Formats: sequence, structure tokens, C-alpha cells
Amino acid sequence: MTVWARPERGARGPAGTHSRAELTAAALELADGGGLAAVSMRRLAATLGTGQASVYRYVSGRDDVLDLMVDAVTAEVDIDVPLRGDAVADLLALAVRTKAVHLRHPWASDIPPEPLRLGPRSLDYLEYALRTMAAVPLPGRTKMEIVALMNSLVVQFARAGFQSTRASTDRQAAQAAYLGEAAARGDHPQIAAALADQAGADPAEGPHEQFERVMRRVLTGFVT
Repeated sequence: MTVWARPERGARGPAGTHSRAELTAAALELADGGGLAAVSMRRLAATLGTGQASVYRYVSGRDDVLDLMVDAVTAEVDIDVPLRGDAVADLLALAVRTKAVHLRHPWASDIPPEPLRLGPRSLDYLEYALRTMAAVPLPGRTKMEIVALMNSLVVQFARAGFQSTRASTDRQAAQAAYLGEAAARGDHPQIAAALADQAGADPAEGPHEQFERVMRRVLTGFVT
């Protein structure tokens, strides 16, 4: 039984003094301050000022806490934005808003992926995403897969965004130099051709522009 199908408070023992919303807020505070590893039942109890055993009146374990956190973060994505009737444009705009939320909460990209980690707000998000494709003649299963793929790319780009440090930038530069040298030797003509095609790329393109370009191309390929 998921956390959403159970009563907010357990029936046994003394009445709880906190709410599931308070527990979720405490978990978000811990994660925003110290990453996902900082979220433990012991630290949750300490943040709430209660005993660890009492936390189990609201959740059965850490997986329930993660479900609550995912749903709370998903609620930050604005899904009140009117749709324009262009599936690719509407999905792209949703992806941009979703990525912004992930950048505010870097730990969210470390949540173990589960196909059905859905709470009330996540269901609203999925409903909105599917509504962008209401007029697209694709099977429902395919539309669900498109949403899942879109969110996977969001996670990857968000992770790359907040992991971009001076050390990682220097490492990427070194790897790019190695790739260029390997291509120049003539042993990998397809790689050389691909790199040559990049010569005309917009030098002003940043991570955000790259994200939109790649996401638009992927969504176009699937939706149209």
C-alpha cells in the first residue's frame, strides 16, 4: 500500500503531534541543506523535535518519505500555464519549468527512478503533460513514454547544470582536446565529420539554449 492510500496518522499508539505536511517540509529542509543522504528517519525526528519511533506514525519508512518529497517538489512546477495547442511547444515549456525546479532542488535528480512514483500532485503533472498531446494521434502508452523520456532528459541536464564546477570544466576541456586529436589522426572519419559539422555552431549557445534545442528535437521526433 502506498503512502497515499494510508491514513495520514497510524491508528495505534498515542495521537501524533505533527502532520504529514510538517514531516515533508522537514525532509525538504534536510535535503536542500545536505542532499538526499541527509534525509534519515533519525534526523527527521530530530528536526521535528520528536522521537524516531513517532515518525513511523506517519510513514512506514524512508521510501514513503521520498514519495512525499517527490510529490512536494512536483507541486512547484506551474501547471496552470494555458496550453497553446502545439504539443512540442507546450511540452518543451513544461520541460523548461520542470528543469528549473530540479535546479532549485539538486537532490531531486538523485531520487531512485520508479515508473509509478506518483502522488496527487504528480498525477496532476502527468495529466497536464498528457493534455498537451490530446490531439496527437499516438497510443496512450507512447504518450506516457514520451513524458517519461522528457523527464529523464530534464534530470540529466539538471544534473549536468549543478555539477558544472571548475574541475569538471577543465576535465571536459581535456577530453574535448583528446577527441579532437583522435579525429585529426584520420582513424575515425565519422567522428571527424561530426566534429566538423559543429564548427558552425553558435558560440553563444549556453546550457539553457542547448537544453531547449536538444529537447525540441527529441520531442519533435516523437510527437510529429
